[in-house]
Amino acid sequence: MQFTISQRFYFDAAHTLQREIEAEGSRRIHGHTYHAEVSLAGARDPATGMVIDLGLLRQRLETVRERLDHRLLDEVAGLGPATLENLCLFIANALSDLRPRLTRVRVWRDGVGDACTLDLTP
Repeated sequence: MQFTISQRFYFDAAHTLQREIEAEGSRRIHGHTYHAEVSLAGARDPATGMVIDLGLLRQRLETVRERLDHRLLDEVAGLGPATLENLCLFIANALSDLRPRLTRVRVWRDGVGDACTLDLTP
């Protein structure tokens, strides 16, 4: 049997973005509340009954959150332009050593209704 475990976190951050549409507002520093959810899949450990200890997963997510929360995303090393796609990839890369491995990263902004999902399943 394979189980999927998910955990969510959020962060508030500012950024700029070079765009052709809505260009003026995007070029100015502006901020959003971002939500992120990571999922991983694997077998349940018979000894613990868990796929992964959720406390461990929360610790790892907190380290990622600290790198993004209340930051100017333009200055976050390794992120690139602060798009939803790049945020998904940044989070996936930061957690790439988790076992079992990530299967999905989703980032969204409730305030404007945007979302991006990165599926990592083969």
